[in-house]
Amino acid sequence: MSERGALRTRLDLLAREVAKFGAVGALGLVVNIAVSNLLWRTTDLQVVRAGLLATFVAILFNYIGFRYWTYRDRDKTGRTRELTLFLLFSAVGAVIETGVLYVATYGFGWDTPFQSNVFKILGIGIATLFRFWSYRTWVFKALPVKETVLSAEGFLQQGRTEQVPRVEADSVRR
Repeated sequence: MSERGALRTRLDLLAREVAKFGAVGALGLVVNIAVSNLLWRTTDLQVVRAGLLATFVAILFNYIGFRYWTYRDRDKTGRTRELTLFLLFSAVGAVIETGVLYVATYGFGWDTPFQSNVFKILGIGIATLFRFWSYRTWVFKALPVKETVLSAEGFLQQGRTEQVPRVEADSVRR
């Protein structure tokens, strides 16, 4: 494969990963905003505490989506390590997200329901960039190339019902 073709393949894979990450993230955003608004309207929790609680509900939702859909083809060994790192990087993302809401609410006094939603979404957007990088780099690690090829070959072998004879290069030239 040419260098250009290899780059094209890598960009296509990255685009698919970003699309899947975005789809799970969009659903997580809906969960996060819905839980936030539910807590803001039905409880006496402070704006930032309710927002943080909603973020943790969305983090649990997102883990399931990322593990079983976005990154289902990634290394599945070391689930404890994976979950620990996921929670660690999610907590950092939650600090980023909640920090934006905190500054808007307590630093500037922007605490109407509309303003709280705007800054909640802005914080989520900033934190999402960090989460995408950290999850793909540290949490859901790609399988080494050799293992990926071997697992793909094993999958293809399982799908074959009959053995296809190999054609050697010399027999094609004759």
